[in-house]
Amino acid sequence: MKLSIIIPAKNEAESLQTLLPALRAEQADAEIIVVNDGSTDDTAMICQQQQVKCVTHPYSKGNGAAIKSGARAASGDTLVMMDADGQHQPKDIQAMLDQFAKGYDMVVGARSSESQASLARGMGNGLYNKLARYMTGQPIEDLTSGFRVVDARKFRKFLYLLPNGFSYPTTITMAFFRVGYSVGYHPIFAPKRIGKSHINILKDGLRFFLIIFKIGTLYSPMKLFFPTSVLFFLTGLIYYIYTFLIDGRFTNMGVLLLSTAVMIFLMGLISEQITTLFYQSRDDDERPS
Repeated sequence: MKLSIIIPAKNEAESLQTLLPALRAEQADAEIIVVNDGSTDDTAMICQQQQVKCVTHPYSKGNGAAIKSGARAASGDTLVMMDADGQHQPKDIQAMLDQFAKGYDMVVGARSSESQASLARGMGNGLYNKLARYMTGQPIEDLTSGFRVVDARKFRKFLYLLPNGFSYPTTITMAFFRVGYSVGYHPIFAPKRIGKSHINILKDGLRFFLIIFKIGTLYSPMKLFFPTSVLFFLTGLIYYIYTFLIDGRFTNMGVLLLSTAVMIFLMGLISEQITTLFYQSRDDDERPS
């Protein structure tokens, strides 16, 4: 098994100075790939000094885009994705590889409650985990962690599906569950990052909210559309009963609410069929001819 370690980095020269030697000490035979995502600091020079492979973006494309570039450049059968900011520790890699060797297709480094994170991000991650558990019916300990060990061939099947931003971990996790791949977790402690975070809570708040809808559409759209349809239907029904008892008539608002319920249900039904056909085609790609 050849191992490739992919590290997306944007202006992380300070942390790379300690991270890269530590990786060499822990995984001496691994291929280390730093994806320089349009950095303006000494990231490229640090990679040259440490004699690691550096894939450079001429401008910043995003964390997900860096992961995809690293996956395309990697020659290993197994990929390790980790951040360059010091929160993911090289000493955890071997334990995750041991977990991966038990038959998993992907192992996620699940951050402990003691890990350094803001209250807003902690609450957001908890919400995503609960929603993903509801959608998949599987235990999900950390949906958004970027510290992962994954089968390279299976990961590359979904490269075109992954967004260029920070939500690639959510997308690949839900895609693996939907196809039926095995996803495991290994507890990690993530210390405080080195340098300044590239995530802005206010700026990225709406984007992370949209991740919730992506979770639904990636796995089982009806689990998202059906409850919404029922909510509109019950609202329309109650409103109809109210207006009938008060005015003895069926108002336009009641028609609108009930019609919306039917439309949302039909949209969910169509989305469910499209999702099924999409993942069926992924399964067909794996079957021997």
